[in-house]
Amino acid sequence: MTTSPEPTPDQLAALRRRIGVERLSGYDRATGDPQRAVALYRWNATVSAAVFEDLGTLEVVLRNACHEQLQRWNAAQGRQDPWYQHPVLQPRHRQDVAVARNRVARGRKPETEGRVIAELMWGFWRLLHSKTYEVTLWRPCLRLAYPLRATLTRGQVYDRLDHLNTLRNRIAHHEPVHGRGIAQTGRDLAGLHTELLELLSWIDTDVHDLVHHTSRVPALLAARP
Repeated sequence: MTTSPEPTPDQLAALRRRIGVERLSGYDRATGDPQRAVALYRWNATVSAAVFEDLGTLEVVLRNACHEQLQRWNAAQGRQDPWYQHPVLQPRHRQDVAVARNRVARGRKPETEGRVIAELMWGFWRLLHSKTYEVTLWRPCLRLAYPLRATLTRGQVYDRLDHLNTLRNRIAHHEPVHGRGIAQTGRDLAGLHTELLELLSWIDTDVHDLVHHTSRVPALLAARP
């Protein structure tokens, strides 16, 4: 890994001024040094980008695995409409589907199931694993999206999706992920990345191994300033 040049005093002062005292306060407390605080801030951005790469792979793999099982479950009932129009969905989640379908329509492309699925946010998939759907979705079909863990419970999947949702939101809003415990999860970044890999391992061994061996996250964690 190449070493970045040290910022000049003027660059350091400008960056601190533009980022703001409030946003940098946590980095100042963590390092006790203005220059190291900026280095930690920059590292936080770099490791966040690396985690987001792996989250992106997980998100697509997970939603496709769930979509496949939901399609089969829906078809077994003799339904012609896509599964996301099934009346079992709660009003909030039907609204999420409506928003996704509107996004597809605004793109002036014909609606396909794949396009709608791609527009459904992480939070939608997380809530499909909530207790609300234990009997209606988890037991008949969603559990089958994780074929490599026979004793898996809905709660185990939901907890990881919930933790990773918190992490995803923090990264999207450029919040700190460098601390010992990330808000609402009680886990540090290394622990959350392990949960990400664990979820992948329950879905597909080959995809898990690919992400595990190519992820930039472990090296960046080791290089934390």
